[in-house]
Amino acid sequence: MALPAMMKRPSAFLPVAMSLVALAMVLGHAVMFGVAREGDEGAAAHTFQLLMIAQVPIMVFFVIKWLRRAPGQTVRMLALQVGTALAAVAPVFFIGL
Repeated sequence: MALPAMMKRPSAFLPVAMSLVALAMVLGHAVMFGVAREGDEGAAAHTFQLLMIAQVPIMVFFVIKWLRRAPGQTVRMLALQVGTALAAVAPVFFIGL
């Protein structure tokens, strides 16, 4: 199965989409409110945390389902999923939000 065809599977694209939404939330929050530390985390931070944590079971399901069927594409797709998750977490880590 080719990587674009695999990307049509919900278990493949949902973690990527969730990471991109989380990244957009972090960048949007930084643009709108600045990067100063707040006492209370707020709804945006909790939503970010839920998006990032909810990806893990979807990624595990994806690996369990597809690793035996298409190992090369599964590893590439998993790398994309992990890469987008790291891209979403990077601003939080480096800026200190």
